[in-house]
Amino acid sequence: MKAVLCKTLGPAGNLVLEEVASPLPKNNEILLDVQAAGVNFPDTLIIEGKYQFQPPLPFSPGGEAAGVVAAVGEKAGAFKVGDRVMALTGWGAFAEQVAVPFYNVLPIPASMDFTTAAAFGMTYGTSMHALRQRGQLQAGETLLVLGASGGVGLAAVEIGKAMGARVIAAASSADKLAVGKAAGADELIDYSQASLREEIKRLTNGQGVDVIYDPVGGELFEQAVRGLAWNGRLLVVGFASGTIPQLAANLVLLKGAAVLGVFWGAFAQRQPQDNAANFQQLFAWHAQGKLKPRVSQTYPLAEAGAAIEKLGQRQAVGKLVVLAR
Repeated sequence: MKAVLCKTLGPAGNLVLEEVASPLPKNNEILLDVQAAGVNFPDTLIIEGKYQFQPPLPFSPGGEAAGVVAAVGEKAGAFKVGDRVMALTGWGAFAEQVAVPFYNVLPIPASMDFTTAAAFGMTYGTSMHALRQRGQLQAGETLLVLGASGGVGLAAVEIGKAMGARVIAAASSADKLAVGKAAGADELIDYSQASLREEIKRLTNGQGVDVIYDPVGGELFEQAVRGLAWNGRLLVVGFASGTIPQLAANLVLLKGAAVLGVFWGAFAQRQPQDNAANFQQLFAWHAQGKLKPRVSQTYPLAEAGAAIEKLGQRQAVGKLVVLAR
């Protein structure tokens, strides 16, 4: 089979496409014929040795995939050859085949094609966990989404609307905000043109926002915290800006606020039943037309490095997907 390989840690330009042996599934694994694989921010980190875990070299990046079950281990649950499934792989998805533990695999609903399914799991799983379990977002509350044109940001906009919140989408350009508006955002903030803090005050009549979804970090972090309402919740999702911000604890005290970390991968492993319930709701919303994953560009397997590089430079809108076949 063909696979994109990281042989030395470094930029995406170092990745190579090579012929390798097909993986052999263990007893608790399924072998997946990959049709499509989503590109996510962890892919930009894992190839440079900057992620929470590091597979041994050489390895293929790619944390999520969609395809068809090609083989099933003896203890791999109820899956059978030919099933259409989506999988959380951690790494290995930028290849024609990947072996995945059965508990990281979900059937693809009839409403999804492979490309959509490859773009769905990580972004919508992360945002659903963030807003439901961590932020406990309630209907009628106000949600501020930073980086609202990216994969997880757009998912948060759509999920926030499906949960009945008023959603403010914030991004760095008018073009990116247009994507947030199309996803259902009620209000928009272009933080390249105006003060994020002042715009939050204006749009909330000085009351602040109930929940902030922040996958960006960096210099906007403190402005966003200052825009929290009383009993507000700040969701720390990631640091796409490349800078991990520092928090002045007095701001949390004065607002009676909570700062909550969001690590969906660990949640899915530790609370699989809750994660499964989240996806049941997500699939239902998708079938109802409330969730419409935006895949802005697809790449052949040989150009997976270019897709990772584009995401790492924060040039992507919505999701990028690598097509393995």
